[in-house]
Amino acid sequence: MRRMHASTERFSHEGWMDALTEFDSGGFRYQIVAERGSDTVRNKVLRTILKREQEAIASGNLGRGELTAANYEFGEEVTGPGERYIPIKPKRKDVMLIDGRIVLGADGDLLRVEGRISKNPSFWTSEVQIKQHFARVNGVRVPMLMESVAKVKLVGRSNLNVRYEYETINGEAVKTAAASAPAALLPASAR
Repeated sequence: MRRMHASTERFSHEGWMDALTEFDSGGFRYQIVAERGSDTVRNKVLRTILKREQEAIASGNLGRGELTAANYEFGEEVTGPGERYIPIKPKRKDVMLIDGRIVLGADGDLLRVEGRISKNPSFWTSEVQIKQHFARVNGVRVPMLMESVAKVKLVGRSNLNVRYEYETINGEAVKTAAASAPAALLPASAR
């Protein structure tokens, strides 16, 4: 289940959507199970995100955004309190690549990827800052929360948050306690 929420600074447009998603050998599918708010936000932003992901998977372009040497140059690791940071620089401009850093836990497990996307997604949208949070659920590293802030022409600063909850991973039922993002990861407005 994806709980998606987007809002704009100017005009106070806001919308949210809950989408049940599935990804397996048959591809990526989604079903909107609840939605409310601005038609523009829901149709032009939230539905578009789901459609673009579906198209990227169907065309085999999902690997364009992977954290691999084919996509990124990796900088020298820096250690901080309880975390390790590795700068990442995209090898090309692409809406699926982030110019920023990887944040690892003290144990070396991926906690976050954060920075600015290397190519604007459209003429209308620029300066997209993104923070993706990850955790292990049923032993598999999965996204738990994606936060982004962007500058959108005419509407100003816009926010997007996507929270992921899991029922199954790789065909195995997920334990209820591990299924959703811990409250510490959620923006204050979603707690």
